[in-house]
Amino acid sequence: MMRILILFLALGLGTPASAAELKDLAPRPAASLRLPTLDGKQVDLGQLRGQVVLVNFWASWCPPCRKEMPSMNRLSRLMQGQPFVILGVNAGEGIETVQGFLKHTPVHFPILLDEKGTSLKPWQAFVFPTSFVVDKRGQIRMGLLGSIEWDAPETVARLRTLLAEK
Repeated sequence: MMRILILFLALGLGTPASAAELKDLAPRPAASLRLPTLDGKQVDLGQLRGQVVLVNFWASWCPPCRKEMPSMNRLSRLMQGQPFVILGVNAGEGIETVQGFLKHTPVHFPILLDEKGTSLKPWQAFVFPTSFVVDKRGQIRMGLLGSIEWDAPETVARLRTLLAEK
C-alpha cells in the first residue's frame, strides 16, 4: 500500500522541474544519515562536514528518478576534485534490484541502501525523487521535489556558490 501511495505521489509531483525549482530553504541541520553502500561500507553524512552534499532519495521503479540519474552522474564527474559529494539513497528496494538498475544506468557516486525506508521520515522525503543540498556545515540549504538536469549550468552555478562559502 505504501509503495502504491509513493508511486502515485511520484507520478503526480515528481515531474521534471527546471533549475529554478531547486528551492532555497531556511537553513536547518540535516537529519542523520548512516547507511551501507552496495559494497557494504558505511557512509555517515556527519563525517562529510566540510563538503557540499547532494542527498537524493530515489527508487528504480520511479520514472523521474531514472530520468535524472544520468545528469547526477555527469554532475559528479564535473565536480570531481572539489569538496562535493552525491549520495543516492535508494529507499525500499533490495540490493539485487538496485544492482540490476545500475547495470543499465551506471553511476560514479555512492549509492546507499535503505531497504526498509527508515531514512525517509526524518528527511521528510515522501515523494521520489526528493533531493536536498547540504552545505559544508551540515545545514540543509536547498531542496527539490521531482527531477531536474543536475548538470544544467544554472544548477551547477548554485552549487558552486555553496562550495565557495567558508
